[in-house]
Amino acid sequence: MDKVLDVDLTDDVRLSQIATALSSPLRTSILKLLSERSMSVNEIAFRLNVSKSTASVNLKILEEAGFVMSEYQAGRHGSMKLCSIVNETLRINLLSARSLSEVNVYTVDMPIGGYTDFYISSPPCGLLTEDTFVGRDDNIGSFYCAERFRAQLLWFRQGYVEYKFPKEIVYRKLESIEFAFEACAEAPGYRMEYPSDITVWINGKEIGTWVYPGDYGGRRGICTPEWWTLDSTQFGDYKRWKVTGEGSFVEDVMVSGVRLSDLSVEKQDFIRFRLGIKEDARHIGGINLFGEKFGDYPRNLTMTIRYQK
Repeated sequence: MDKVLDVDLTDDVRLSQIATALSSPLRTSILKLLSERSMSVNEIAFRLNVSKSTASVNLKILEEAGFVMSEYQAGRHGSMKLCSIVNETLRINLLSARSLSEVNVYTVDMPIGGYTDFYISSPPCGLLTEDTFVGRDDNIGSFYCAERFRAQLLWFRQGYVEYKFPKEIVYRKLESIEFAFEACAEAPGYRMEYPSDITVWINGKEIGTWVYPGDYGGRRGICTPEWWTLDSTQFGDYKRWKVTGEGSFVEDVMVSGVRLSDLSVEKQDFIRFRLGIKEDARHIGGINLFGEKFGDYPRNLTMTIRYQK
């Protein structure tokens, strides 16, 4: 994957540096040389038939623009300055500064039945739409049914569901990525005290585990339809899982040191989100995942990406 230098019209200084760096045939010749391999200042000067001081001055301009990096390495006669290409692609976003300032948040609403992969070790498991079962209760095969896209409640004891979220291409630096959903444990009927360790992964990276205290019932969920019996799961806890440059959090509680830089978000056209119960979890209490028409919160699984202003 190419290393990309992103710049937009709000960054006047960087644009000026880039324009200056590319305005000289000598500097573009230096970039052509370095695209072959890393070279010392002396070698660049020799190849281009210029003095070492001239090569150094122009390399500094390329460094300031973000094209080149230099580091000192041991040589035959002491240390030498070795220069390399640091960004292989230049990408300039020509949106107006006003437009860019408004593009700070990107949100995707995902139906809970929109998973692209799943694994369920064994029943109990199942899915419900707003008005009926999807397939048959406690049948893993029901998770393949086309009607699953209408699901408003799904549950299983051990395994995972995985979603692929589209990613808007915005040439801005990420500030955070957040997933929010309503969930609870999965017990026969319901049990208010029935802990379950629910784990979340983003782009294949485990970001943390949160203990959901129970499988909630005893009163009808605010959004739960009347036909669903009161002796079954009714509502869950709505939690926001966020990854920033500092770590991973559930609400304001840090659950791991995994940072945005660990997720390789910029290198893919989509974002993989998985949640489930690990085989070695301390509390294998299952999961109920709620859509917008079940539970206490009229919301689906939601991804929110925030960009730096």
